[in-house]
Amino acid sequence: MKEPPSLFKGVLVPALTPFHPDLSVNRPAFLEHCRWLLEQGVAGLAVFGTTGEANSLSVEERIELLEFLVDSGIPTERLMPGTGTCALPDNVRLTRHAVALGCAGVLMLPPFYYKDVSDEGLYAAYAEVIQQVGSEALRLYLYHIPPIARVPISLGLIGRLIKGFPDTVVGIKDSSGDWNNTRDLLREFPGFAVFSGSENFLLATLRGGGAGCITATGNVNPAGICRVFENREGPGADELQAVATRVRDVFQAFPLIPGLKQQMSRFTEDPDWRNVRPPLIRMAEEAAEMLHERLWRVGFEMRRERG
Repeated sequence: MKEPPSLFKGVLVPALTPFHPDLSVNRPAFLEHCRWLLEQGVAGLAVFGTTGEANSLSVEERIELLEFLVDSGIPTERLMPGTGTCALPDNVRLTRHAVALGCAGVLMLPPFYYKDVSDEGLYAAYAEVIQQVGSEALRLYLYHIPPIARVPISLGLIGRLIKGFPDTVVGIKDSSGDWNNTRDLLREFPGFAVFSGSENFLLATLRGGGAGCITATGNVNPAGICRVFENREGPGADELQAVATRVRDVFQAFPLIPGLKQQMSRFTEDPDWRNVRPPLIRMAEEAAEMLHERLWRVGFEMRRERG
């Protein structure tokens, strides 16, 4: 298989979406956070992902926020917005909009409301979006997250999509949490841009020929995770991976999005960063103290390292 026509390689971050107390999006804080992440060395921003509470945002909000980022100077070649929805027209609209703005790729969930659907149905869903968008500029990254979506993207479906749309379907984010699945992707589809959904598998993914990771914890540890990628062939790579893994493991012991937002609140000294949209709830004070204590024990502290 030829090298996919993609600019994305390295560490991408599904940026958190900050909210005001009335639960409207805090645009200045969102822009500041995206700029900070890029300053820390990440390769791109997968805005409107699971960590960004995308499915708690309306289609209009996602369109307006993406335009806001682009109008504010966030480079489109660094943007991989999530455009997957349950409704085909919304999926097409979001994807077409991202392509029109010049985003280098989109990250697309399968339609996830109906469960136990066939590969035939999922292929038809992806194919319909691609055909209705109708643009050679579209670069589509599949989003495999069965623990949440409960709609898996099988190896057979991936192979069929690559064969049917070789210049469009160029990669995948594997958030299965199962290294065996990531390994199978790397073996089955050499040259396909495989991103692990956690930095815990970053070094192993890279050594297997993968492209990098798209990871929630990159919101709070971007420079540390980037060091794993940048030093992947160096003698200290395994230790850097171990350090990043210890931080990730702390956050994974708590509800991930509230925990990450709690850490952002502590870092920015802005209590509004703790806000989440229902059905998520803010991290309780007792849990927050426990999180901070465990991070201290592994030697982690957020800081500005570049920029």
